[in-house]
Amino acid sequence: MRLALAGGGTGGHIIPALAVMEAVQARLGGTAEVCFFGPDDRGERACVEAAHVRFVTVPSAAVRGRGPLGLARSAWRLLQGAFAATRALRAFKPDAVFSTGGYGSFPGSLAARLLRRPLVVYLPDVHPGWAVKAERLLATRMTTTTEAALEFLPRKKTVVTGYPVRASFFATDRAAARLKFGADPSERLVVVAGATQGATAINNAVLAGLESLLSLAVVHHVTGAAGLAAAQAACAALPSALRPRYQVAAFRDDLPELMVAADLGVFRAGASVLGEVPAAALPSILIPATYAGGHQRNNARWLADAGAAIVLEETELAGLASRVSELLLSPERLETMRESARTLARPDAAGAIAGVVLEVARK
Repeated sequence: MRLALAGGGTGGHIIPALAVMEAVQARLGGTAEVCFFGPDDRGERACVEAAHVRFVTVPSAAVRGRGPLGLARSAWRLLQGAFAATRALRAFKPDAVFSTGGYGSFPGSLAARLLRRPLVVYLPDVHPGWAVKAERLLATRMTTTTEAALEFLPRKKTVVTGYPVRASFFATDRAAARLKFGADPSERLVVVAGATQGATAINNAVLAGLESLLSLAVVHHVTGAAGLAAAQAACAALPSALRPRYQVAAFRDDLPELMVAADLGVFRAGASVLGEVPAAALPSILIPATYAGGHQRNNARWLADAGAAIVLEETELAGLASRVSELLLSPERLETMRESARTLARPDAAGAIAGVVLEVARK
């Protein structure tokens, strides 16, 4: 079987594609030939090739929030991408195309329709962006994370699967993970991760309340590349007794284990939190970004309504340390949030989407 993956733009669109690819390979004994088609302007190639998947660059561009000149440039870029994707897909001859949404997926999805290749589109967020709104008209089948998204999708061809996450989330034992990170039973552990590219506003809020946070917990702060130097400088300026309690890194390959070990998470509300927070059973504070149409607020609200998280608006970030303190000093509330998150977990999500992809490929 040949499987084409279409996506790009953020990790929330790349990670599900790779998770589903792994599930397809598991079902086929590793015999599928896979190729990823997407833009190469936000680190997509490195992420995809690290998973040993061939990458073909397909130009694309966002259209939301662009002025007239920007829209014209984006339209030209998308047209270039559609031609490039059509040529590349015609040469690859996929049995199925799997799109994870985002502007990076649209040229490949359009090419799949033009070439009459089966197209499965996945909506990771609660609310679709412009790409998925367009691709729902092109799709053979659709899959999505939550029942709440069905309001925006064609129900007859849509399956609710959950968000596919890395298998390591479900393979990690919490006690063993805490031991790995040196957190004894009485120690509190907080993980802060702004987004794939980091989040300046969250990083600044952590640094502003750093000593207060460290008096209550060991803090593992994933800053993104742009925020690393400031965090390292803040760490160096701490009293010597507090420095070991502040662990900073631009990126963490072991983030699944760290999330499972943690008592509390502080995150943006990109699509990945819909799968990773439940998979890690991690009580969380979610700070939705206001860009891209504010879709993160819908994601954050879904988890908050289920009791797994609380929502902190970006305008309220000055109060981040106090909200963290409030939760850490309420162990009963944290345990209730943990159980609420656990009930949302869908360990079979990647396998369920893989089943849909294989089904359309056989027709």
